[in-house]
Order: sequence, then structure tokens, then C-alpha cells
Amino acid sequence: MVLRIVQSKEYTEEIIQDVFVKIWNAISQYDSSKGKFYTWMINIARNTAIDYLKSKGFQNELKNQPLPDFVYNSAELSTTNNSSDFIGFRNVLKGLEVDKQELIDLAYYQGYTQNEISEKLKIPLGTVKTKMRNALMKLKDLLKDYQ
Repeated sequence: MVLRIVQSKEYTEEIIQDVFVKIWNAISQYDSSKGKFYTWMINIARNTAIDYLKSKGFQNELKNQPLPDFVYNSAELSTTNNSSDFIGFRNVLKGLEVDKQELIDLAYYQGYTQNEISEKLKIPLGTVKTKMRNALMKLKDLLKDYQ
């Protein structure tokens, strides 16, 4: 999950270390009645990766990095590698309409907020919220077989 969001092995290792520290420090906050432990950990990892991407330090590193190295690393670590998709989530996502797949990708893998998605796709915020809710409800139905 972290590698898919950050697309860099170096940054992924650093973020995963932070994730384990956060899990260790917040273990008392886990509530099994609200969901599975694995899901709780994945959410911490996802949020930490997105926070890292949005941090000023990371943005400055990207500005200071030579373009050829950055392009090379991005292509080498592209998330189109099927081996990182161990539960077949890409196949599950294909059960959604294309516009809803794009919303899920922007929100959950690229870390966009609903306001940012609205601006990027040039559609009203209310439409983004409605489509996102519909997409998540459809995903919930599609994922029932994986529970």
C-alpha cells in the first residue's frame, strides 16, 4: 500500500518504520468492535504515506532531485506491477464504472481531498461526494467475497 502511494522503495522503508512506531504507540486506541486489526493498520499506513507526500520536506526533495533520476525511479517502481496486488484489488476495481475507479485512485492512492478532486476533474464538489459514496458502497458489495 505504501509503495503504491509513494512509488519509491527508499521512502517506503522510512514510512513503514514510522507506521510501526505509530501502531506501537497507539495500540491502546484499537477497538475490535470497529473493524479488523489489519484494516486499522492499513489505514494508519495509508494516512502516513499520504501525509508524507503532502509534507513540505518531501515536496522540496522532489524539487531538488535531478529530473532523469526521478523519472527513472518512477518508471522502475511503477505500481502497474501485478505482484504487489496480492488480493486482486485491481480486478475488484474493474467492477466499478471508469469514473468511479478514477475517484478511488485519486482519493486513496494519490491522496487527493474531495475538494482537490473537484478542482482537478472540474466537477462540482457535491457530485464528487455523491460519486465517491456510491463507489465505496459498490466496492463494499464487491468485497463481500473477500471477508
